[in-house]
Amino acid sequence: MRLGQRQVLTVVKKVDFGVYLGNDEERVLLPKKQVPDGIEPGDPVEVFLYKDSEDRLIATTNVPELELNQLAVLKVADTNKYGAFLAWGLEKDLFLPFKQQTAKVSKGDKCLVSLYIDKSQRLCATMKVYDLLKTDSPYHKDDMVEGTIYDISEEFGVFVAVDNQYSALIPRKEVYGKWKVGQTVNARVTAVKEDGKLDLSVREKIPMQMDKDAEMIWKRLQDYHGTLPFNDKADPELIKKEFDLSKNAFKRAVGRLLKEGKIEINNQSIKVK
Repeated sequence: MRLGQRQVLTVVKKVDFGVYLGNDEERVLLPKKQVPDGIEPGDPVEVFLYKDSEDRLIATTNVPELELNQLAVLKVADTNKYGAFLAWGLEKDLFLPFKQQTAKVSKGDKCLVSLYIDKSQRLCATMKVYDLLKTDSPYHKDDMVEGTIYDISEEFGVFVAVDNQYSALIPRKEVYGKWKVGQTVNARVTAVKEDGKLDLSVREKIPMQMDKDAEMIWKRLQDYHGTLPFNDKADPELIKKEFDLSKNAFKRAVGRLLKEGKIEINNQSIKVK
């Protein structure tokens, strides 16, 4: 009998409170409310095995959203001082220990998790899914993809599971704005690395992105009453704080506005003409 997986077991005995499945050596209870109509000893039943609130092995005909070594995005149903509890289609919520969280989660959050069996032989969830992600995606450079953020690193960037199954990263240099573990992102593939992992960017190709950035800066100039109190040589951190752009992206966009004759640049500011 395989804990945490769907499997076909045989009915070996009927009782008032359900049926026992398995064989002479191993048996598990399928509660009465889960028993299909007309079931008899010798009949096969597909069930999922987990442990109830008293840590007893139990069978269910309900299909959970997650099985062993699979990945799924689940919603946080509740939390306590030990961790979180995830809704996954069964009566008993799935426990996500604090030590298995890549970021603190709260009730109502969603997170990408995998299922594992802990040292006490209980089913638990983990957000540490890096080693389970595939590296044989069908995507190529410049393809648009969708994925779920499962971890964020100040050193490397934002880790994304494309289609909730393929390994990808938004490199640190491409990370602008606020990101949250569990967030869904739409991004462009900028590279398929030798090991099959994907590099992503949430910014469009330079010409299209330049137009958007220029429009954003133009609108911000209006907010500043036509004068921006620094120019395109400003400190990169100031530019990122004000516009959430890299210095290069900012200079390209300002250059576009200058070329269009909309602005003039002096030693200390950028002004609308």
